[in-house]
Amino acid sequence: MTVALNSEKTIARTIESVMNQSYENIEYIVIDGASSDNTVSIANSYLEKFNAIPGRNMKIISEPDKGMYDALNKGARLAHGEIIGQINADDYYEPDAVQTMAELYEREHYDLAWGSINVITKNGNMIKHARRGLLWTTSHWCHPAAFASRKILLEYPYPLINSHDDFDFATHVYLDGKKIMPVDKVISNFTFGGMSTQKSFREAKKRLDEIYGIYKKYGMSKFYYLHRLIFETVKYILT
Repeated sequence: MTVALNSEKTIARTIESVMNQSYENIEYIVIDGASSDNTVSIANSYLEKFNAIPGRNMKIISEPDKGMYDALNKGARLAHGEIIGQINADDYYEPDAVQTMAELYEREHYDLAWGSINVITKNGNMIKHARRGLLWTTSHWCHPAAFASRKILLEYPYPLINSHDDFDFATHVYLDGKKIMPVDKVISNFTFGGMSTQKSFREAKKRLDEIYGIYKKYGMSKFYYLHRLIFETVKYILT
């Protein structure tokens, strides 16, 4: 699924990346938050072509919502497939993304899995590798490359607290002992510069507080504050 708001500049690339997947059986839901630009008309221009592909179904919903994660919760309720991928309207999939994650689910029946992402910046690209590591942190969590079972998304809906609801969801699933699997293969392409990557001391401090708030919410060690402080400092210097 894709959630969008005033995404006329990038929505076509996102839709095409789903339409051109090697995997055939895809239900694709675009959930628009009542955009005031041409996002919906651009999405509508793909409907006939997308639905003409055997095994494909695309639907578009445009109505006011409470933000990105409210739209993702809505999409999970509307979906019919066993697993759901969530690709934002300024990101796009690799051609075999769905096939990779579907075949992994057929073998492993994971609750949550994510792959690596190609991070696209104005200074060149880099790969953020999907790993778990010794500690549960955001360092290797790649939401644009995440797929989850519909069952787990309905059981653990995004809490609608802040811009890091995705990590809150993943942390909750992890601490409840569900089956989580990172896959070190590039699944999607992430355009650097969204709400989670703004470069300013104010935004860095906000991210630090929000993410440590998630650790604290689930009773995790104060060490994680130091870890996140180091992470945000390095991120600020490098970007």
